[in-house]
Amino acid sequence: MPDPLIALLFGCLFISAGAILFWPNGGLFSRWQRMRQLSSRVLREDALKHIHEAEQKGQPATLQSVAGALYVSANQAAALLVDMQEHEWVTLTGGVLRLTPAGRDVALHVIRAHRLWERHLAEDTSFAEAEWHPLAERREHELSSDEADALSARLGHPTHDPHGDPIPTASGEWVPHGGRPLTALSLDETARIVHLEDEPETVYAQLVAEGLYPGQTVRLIENSPQRVRFWANGDPLRYATGAGEHVLAPIVADNISVAPMRPEAAVAEPAGEPLHALKPGEKGAVVRISPRCRGSERRRLMDLGLLPGTIVEAELVSPGGDPTAYRVRGAVIALRKEQAQFIHITRTTEATP
Repeated sequence: MPDPLIALLFGCLFISAGAILFWPNGGLFSRWQRMRQLSSRVLREDALKHIHEAEQKGQPATLQSVAGALYVSANQAAALLVDMQEHEWVTLTGGVLRLTPAGRDVALHVIRAHRLWERHLAEDTSFAEAEWHPLAERREHELSSDEADALSARLGHPTHDPHGDPIPTASGEWVPHGGRPLTALSLDETARIVHLEDEPETVYAQLVAEGLYPGQTVRLIENSPQRVRFWANGDPLRYATGAGEHVLAPIVADNISVAPMRPEAAVAEPAGEPLHALKPGEKGAVVRISPRCRGSERRRLMDLGLLPGTIVEAELVSPGGDPTAYRVRGAVIALRKEQAQFIHITRTTEATP
């Protein structure tokens, strides 16, 4: 005859395990179901985004292209497309997928949420530029239409994200950046960067490392099958290599969109040197903070008094070489090299306030 105490313990364990697994709205099974539904919704929305992008580029969206874009098997992509057809989001004609008006609305909402969130990350946070896109890819599936509207209003209803991509309005309208590939410029033609493609990530990371950003003025110097060489103004990261000159592989340069402009319309940005070029005892007057420094990091530098005209003196370099102590408006602050590179200065002998 089983021990009543042991039987009671086993009964309690069995009930507890059942509760953990099957408790309504909180058990593991219900959580698994919600995660499965969420994953299916994310895949559907990503598929709609892919089809929309293909339509915008004039390229055919197919079962195979969807499978490749979503990193799923052809069978998984087929099941996904059947589900999307049942929702009346897509049509299939001659093997080519097209969005219905309802499907386009869903795609544009996700795109809008993504680009608004990137703008928020750029303006309101200190996340690194390379993190904006992957973070927004996760958040884009969570924002409701009302939340997207509220975020847009708080940001001042921006028309473009930090990379220059147009942000659709709630009604699905947007302002195209109007650019063309950098490689389409004629030699010595002047243009302004209006868009940096943020996919694939490895290519975008190279553009970020080059110190490029929308708004820069560029002039094409060389365009060959081997390399694209161009000058870009206002580039603090390339000071040491001289003249703001960049050399990229053509496949990388194709991810830069530019709008041609008259040479006389190009306004030279004050360049100067990066602040970290100062050695202890040397002084410089702040010319500007680089446009690449955004959000909370930019506000912090401005709050420290690093405004145009401010005299800054390098006082002490830490034993490890970083950070460096600077005297600004009577106070001593420490800045890492990665922060000081965003501050443009011109050397001066003027007394530090």
